[in-house]
Amino acid sequence: MAATPSTMKLQPGDLAPDFDLPTADGGQLDRAGASGPAGVLVAFLCNHCPFVLHVQHELATLGRELPGQGLGMVGINANDGVAYPADAYAAMAPFAASAGWSFPYLHDASQDVARAYGAACTPDFFLFDREGRLVYRGQLDGSRPGNGVPVTGEDLRAAIAALLAGAPPLVQQRPSLGCSIKWRQAD
Repeated sequence: MAATPSTMKLQPGDLAPDFDLPTADGGQLDRAGASGPAGVLVAFLCNHCPFVLHVQHELATLGRELPGQGLGMVGINANDGVAYPADAYAAMAPFAASAGWSFPYLHDASQDVARAYGAACTPDFFLFDREGRLVYRGQLDGSRPGNGVPVTGEDLRAAIAALLAGAPPLVQQRPSLGCSIKWRQAD
């Protein structure tokens, strides 16, 4: 399977791009509403990517743990749901429920939010502090489908621990790797 790395476009200290997107369950959520008192984790995800499926249980665990640590978490699906029906808006809520995701799962139909973040793949992670400044972007951990490395979330969890301890952002930030975001073709 072909893999695409994160662009790492946003740099530590950059402000989180705003968003106001529909949720898979029919609501609406903006960046301020998604943030907890300590910050927010924004994850670009989708329903069908083998890389997302590989880490879906760790994502569910993070979704349960982070609110108790003062962090919000959202997943954003920016894939073209017309060309890739498995990622269509109507398929998001059933997929999130089957994956055990308790965090809001948002739909970026215009793909403008994904472009603003410089998201390139699924999964692609962005961790922001309480002021909305980027402290981490990159991989969950070194596990990939078929590489035999256990899914632990160690890279992202180290960044979360540093944020919660008031430590500076981690110097070593490795790009995430996954399926490319399925961009809409220009009309």
